[in-house]
Amino acid sequence: MTLALPVSAEALLGVAVGLGLAAAAGFRVFVPLLAAALAAKTGLLPLAPGFEWLASTPALAALGTATVLEVGAYSMPWVDQLLDIVATPAAMIAGMLAAASVVVDLPPLIKWTAVVLGAGAAGMTQGATVFTRFKSTTLTGGVGNPVVSTLELVSAVITSALAIFLPLLTLVAVILLLVFFTRRVHGVFFGRRSARVAGESASVTAASSGGPPRVPRGP
Repeated sequence: MTLALPVSAEALLGVAVGLGLAAAAGFRVFVPLLAAALAAKTGLLPLAPGFEWLASTPALAALGTATVLEVGAYSMPWVDQLLDIVATPAAMIAGMLAAASVVVDLPPLIKWTAVVLGAGAAGMTQGATVFTRFKSTTLTGGVGNPVVSTLELVSAVITSALAIFLPLLTLVAVILLLVFFTRRVHGVFFGRRSARVAGESASVTAASSGGPPRVPRGP
């Protein structure tokens, strides 16, 4: 007796593609959408019903222009910090759009669960970039931010390409990235709290053990 899966292997592969593209949206909002549009235009990537417009020439032109503007804006120190305020919710929306555009032949519940997970993947990778840029600004005064922006662009391009051509590998990499980032954030916030509590406890112990020296009593 064999158990039939409620969805096909091709549909599950589409989920992996969608989550990979969504994660790439956290690095750059428009790069994965442009990559999906180009792949769909050349017949490499099937689109979900209702998203055929993504492969149209006007959509390609608009996404290409938006990508160039986004890359240029992130190359300017301090401007990138302001963009992060807008880019965080935009990345989550782009992640949902990227995931929804390639998820096909799935029941509505599974499809929209994948879309929501796409928003979460985009938000996590975007959070990692914001954290990295904040550290760069703190340590270098913004001078090192263009290097960080270049690495983010390269990561967006590579992640988008891998999501299309090697979706399962990209899905594993995304999961590992999310685990790593979650542990880093947990260490930053709760590690500092533990260190602060330990310092306060040491101070209290030192204060309670202080005072005038004790004079030994005679026989």
